[in-house]
This record gives sequence, structure tokens and C-alpha cells, in this order.
Amino acid sequence: MRQSRLSKLNFMALCCVLGLFTKKLINPLANVITEALHIPGGISTGFSIMFLVVAAEVVWLDRQRNQYSESGKPLKYSGTIMGAVQGFLALCLGRVGSMGILAPLGYIVPGMAIDLIYGLADHFKLDRTERMVFANALAAVLASVTANVIVFRLWGPVLFLYLCVSAFSGALYGFLGSVVAGKLRKAVGIL
Repeated sequence: MRQSRLSKLNFMALCCVLGLFTKKLINPLANVITEALHIPGGISTGFSIMFLVVAAEVVWLDRQRNQYSESGKPLKYSGTIMGAVQGFLALCLGRVGSMGILAPLGYIVPGMAIDLIYGLADHFKLDRTERMVFANALAAVLASVTANVIVFRLWGPVLFLYLCVSAFSGALYGFLGSVVAGKLRKAVGIL
């Protein structure tokens, strides 16, 4: 296995772990906001997804650079892979929340949304900020939809508010992720 591919896999694994554990760190602050709005969540999930989007950006840029080279196959479906890893880690560590055994779906579906946006980015000329904002916002909304289907079963205005908060916080965290990605590019040159 090439060293750069191994480095990307290590970075993806680090982002999976960071996303899983930082969600617990900001949950108390997020709960203050969501309790005031009388919705079940949607804020801390977008923050944990931000780490997956940063890793997907690294993989996507690497794939763009090596698209025509014959030095190894580029990684594809990184979002889905990282979502599955996060779901498996959540099960192993008992961090399944109210979804129980179906918790991996709450991680895999957002990963698929990230892959969808980065697949569309292959066809449209989106800059880093646009890619990351759209990917994070869509992934956060689909994570909320998944949680709603499995657990909450909200409807009407409450569901609309829940999804709007998820989209807004996801977009905000996507923007923050693009700033982080820019700093990583300057610091270590991986982007």
C-alpha cells in the first residue's frame, strides 16, 4: 500500500474518532438551544459530521490530483466508509443513544450524503467552501431525517423546525470545516 494512501486512511480514521467524541463535548450546549426550541436535537450532529466532511475533502482533492495517474486507485465512497466506521464504533462503545441497534444507520446515511455532494462536485465547479457547506448541511439534514424515522416521529411545524435547525447548523459547521481545511492546507499541506 502506498504511503500517501495509508496516510489518507489514517486521517480518515482520526476524523471518525474525533467526530464521535466531540459530539459528546458540545451536547450540553446544544441541548440548551434545542430544549428552548422544543426539538430533539440536530445541532451536535452537524458538528460531528464536520470532521467527516474535512476528511472527505482531503480524499476528494487527492482523487482529483491523481485522477489520471496510474500510481494506485484513488479512494472512493469515503463518506460512506467513515459513516460505517463511526456506526460500528458507536455500537462497540455503547454510544447508540435512542436509536439502539439501528444507530449505524444514523451514521451511514450522512456518509452517503457526503459522497453524493462530492460526486456532484466532480461535475459542477464548486469551490472548497461550497462543497463543504453543502455536504455538511445535507448530511446533517439526512441524519435528522433518519433519527426522525427511527425514533422521534415528528411531523408538521416541529419537524420543519427540526430540519431547519439541522440544515442551518450543518451549513455553519461546514463553513467552519472549510476554515479548518484552509488552516490544514497552510500548516501541513495536505489539502
